[in-house]
Order: sequence, then structure tokens, then C-alpha cells
Amino acid sequence: MSFAPRTRLSVSTFLKLSVLAALATIALKTAAWWVTDSVGLLSDAMESFVNLAAAVFALVMVTIAQAPADDDHPYGHSKAEYFSSGFEALLIVGAALAIIWTAIHRWVSPQPLQGVALGVVLSVVSSLINGVLAWAMLRAARDHDSIALEADARHLMTDVWTSVGVAGGVLLVPVTGLLWIDPLLAIVVAANILREAYGLLRRSVDGLMDRALSDREREAIAATLARLASDEVRFDHLRTRRAAGAKFCQLHMHVPGGWTLARAAAKRDEAERGLINAVGGLRVTIELLPVGQEPVGVQTTGTV
Repeated sequence: MSFAPRTRLSVSTFLKLSVLAALATIALKTAAWWVTDSVGLLSDAMESFVNLAAAVFALVMVTIAQAPADDDHPYGHSKAEYFSSGFEALLIVGAALAIIWTAIHRWVSPQPLQGVALGVVLSVVSSLINGVLAWAMLRAARDHDSIALEADARHLMTDVWTSVGVAGGVLLVPVTGLLWIDPLLAIVVAANILREAYGLLRRSVDGLMDRALSDREREAIAATLARLASDEVRFDHLRTRRAAGAKFCQLHMHVPGGWTLARAAAKRDEAERGLINAVGGLRVTIELLPVGQEPVGVQTTGTV
């Protein structure tokens, strides 16, 4: 008996699901706020609007990132994904400031909560939707190596824990009679999502500034080059960079000047295959040079 291979959903498909989930949670959380008049639940609902805007923008950027390379963009459009995570971070900052402003007003003029049980149920249902989707998106982000998908997934997961905390706190208000718990929770939510915004902005800036590959990936590259190096062949001037899911590696390969072009090209092909096998999705550029020759203006750094 044979089984068909599991179909892997695309990044775009997951982001479309994120848009639908955001619409559903906006409806549920807005209803929860309407029923209870809780500023904590209001802050939770406002974050869902951020989720919606972020998912839509991420979908647009991922579509651009998947466009093939052209004359004006010979390295492709992968960096568009970093604009997605950066935009999401800015939206989060705006939502956090609005939440803090609303919470301060409620702190000064506290209001009793109504229909707490129903409001909490609606909030919990929305959290389940986000939680299931975020778990699936995080797995897909690793498979696709997509920072836009990972950013959206982590935002959703943060939203889940935020909702759980807010719901628990709202339940405490009628039990304790302490009305200030509600605005305090809203401020805690705002502080938490500001922390998330900082992380997303830092990753976006790193990506736009051509951050090198991870330590694990660079170690795999170094181990492969060490295995291929010999008394006749050496590698140096290794540089790596990442552009969202795209990974680039550039280096020099020095071979004896007496080698034929065919022999040198065959050795270079072996090195390229080895590097691609060591780091999935790696795009390799190797410049061939005779032993003892260095490009003008380039200083020797590391040699393998």
C-alpha cells in the first residue's frame, strides 16, 4: 500500500489563513470588550487589528519576495520580507501606545465590569484559534525559512499568552473588587508587545544590513571547505549573508596555475555541491585563482 506525500502549504497560504484568523479574533475580542467594558479586553482586541494589518502586509511582501531575479534585482527580491517584519513592529508600537493611553484614562476613572464570564469565554475561543494557527505557522516557518511567516507566528503566539493573562486578570476583578486590576493588565499587555516590537525591529535591521549566516551554518561551511582543501587547493575570503530565506556564500578557491581549466572547474563544482549539501538552499559563488595570486586591493583574511 502506498501513500501520497503530505502536501506542504505555502507561505502565502499560511498568511491568508492568518488574515482569516485575525478577522475572526477581531470579532470575538471586540464582542468580549463590548460585553464587559473591560479596557484589558479592549487592548487585546486592538492587538488583533494589528495582527490583521501585519498579516495583509506580510502577504504582499512575501508575494514580492517570491518574484524571480531580474536585471534591476539580480539577487532577487528576498529582502522584501524584512520590510514585513519591520512594518509589523511599527504597528505594534502604535497599538501599544494607544493601549497605554486608554488604560491611563480608565485608571483615573475606574468602571465596574459586566458580563465577565461571557467575555472571557469569547476571549478564550479567540486564543484557541490563534494558538493552533501560530503552532502550525512556526513549523512552516522553519520548513520554508521565512522570517515574515515566523514574525507573524510569534506575534500570534504572544497574542495567545496575552489573552490568557488578560482573561485571568479580568476574572479576578469581580472576585477581588479591585477595579484597578483591569487597566493594570492593559499596561502590562502594552509593555509586552513593545518588547516584541523591539525584537522584530532588530531582526529586520539585521537582515537589511546583510547579516552573516548563523554560527551553525558557518561551521558547516568551514567543515566542508576543510574537507575539500589540500596541499594544492585552498579556500579563503569567505563571506556569507542572508536575505530572508535566501542564503549566499562567496569565496575564492586557489588552484595550481598548471591545472587545466576543465580540472579547476570540476574541483569548483565539487566544492559548490559540497557547500549546498552542507547548508540547504545556499547560493554559492566561487572565484577561481592561481595559487599565490590575490585580487587587487583584497587582503588575505582566513584561509582553509
